[in-house]
Amino acid sequence: MARANQKLLLTGQKIRILVVDDSVVIRRLITQALEQVKDVEVVGVASNGKIALERIEQWHPDVVTLDIEMPEMNGLETLQRMRRLYPEVRVIMFSTLTARGAAVTIEALTLGADDYVTKVSNEGSLDRSMARLREELVPKVRQFFRRPGEERPAEKRVVETRVEGGRASSIVPSAAKAQPRVLAIGVSTGGPAALAAILPALPASFPLPVLIVQHMPAMFTRLLAERLNSICQMPVAEASLGEAVEAGKMLIGPGDFHLKVVGDRGAVRVSLDQAAPLNSCRPAVDALFESVAAVYGGAAVAVVLTGMGRDGLKGAQVLRAQGATILAQDEATSVVWGMPGAVTKAGAADRVLPLDRVVPEILDIVGHT
Repeated sequence: MARANQKLLLTGQKIRILVVDDSVVIRRLITQALEQVKDVEVVGVASNGKIALERIEQWHPDVVTLDIEMPEMNGLETLQRMRRLYPEVRVIMFSTLTARGAAVTIEALTLGADDYVTKVSNEGSLDRSMARLREELVPKVRQFFRRPGEERPAEKRVVETRVEGGRASSIVPSAAKAQPRVLAIGVSTGGPAALAAILPALPASFPLPVLIVQHMPAMFTRLLAERLNSICQMPVAEASLGEAVEAGKMLIGPGDFHLKVVGDRGAVRVSLDQAAPLNSCRPAVDALFESVAAVYGGAAVAVVLTGMGRDGLKGAQVLRAQGATILAQDEATSVVWGMPGAVTKAGAADRVLPLDRVVPEILDIVGHT
């Protein structure tokens, strides 16, 4: 369930954070790292989930940083109770870069955690450890909030509103559309839950290949693919170099590699590379979308789902100029309306849809019943 997108903070109001971790060292490290950030304050700490739930009621934090492995009530149990009791509080999981840590983090993200950061390794000094933690954690905290004067500009070129399934979807004019031959999806913050909500609705007989970029490290993307494979009607796997891009399967770009497609003697295959990050991301949605435009032209459907930043905007513009259909998730159902919001405000989206209308729209475009 998506929380209200970007809470408005008043001038001078700080983001209130509760730190939950059974390690005294980690609690102290997070607290000291955030003490140097002017617009946030740590309002309290807790050593396990049971205490955390009591402190949420007492201190009303905006964000909870949540450890996974804790005594008495672990992170997943705490998360599930938080989502029932305090759905408006943002949750950032602390994960270890291990197979178990990644697997549990994927589970937490599908259960409703908003984002995650990886625990700091031994950086050689306390100052370096705190700097690295601030660099990763602070942008992920700030993405859920906005200040006066940061209100989004009005959406451009939206000329019609159609009500679908009781929800409004915005429509913008576009060029003539070609029959789609591929479905490309880009997503970031909130992605695992969004993907788990919609991809199982694609039937096994879906007539297009599906290519997905989710901003995640390598181990995480493999485990995400395995989890989605267990719940989807179509097979889901992490993409491998040279693999055929064919109807009837979904491929997720591996972490730290750009996922692209290339033409190969009448076939289409996966290309993976470690070229420079785009929009600070690798894999990047723009890299996928632009390669899809080069191979398929306008015979594509591209979907931009919840996520921080603007990755996917340039690629969506390139695709749409060739006649591809661009769908963007709406603000109300996004965890963060950064990526789909950028596409919408640039006038590059053909449809702006609540998450539960994305797959029905795709099936309608493709002509699959």
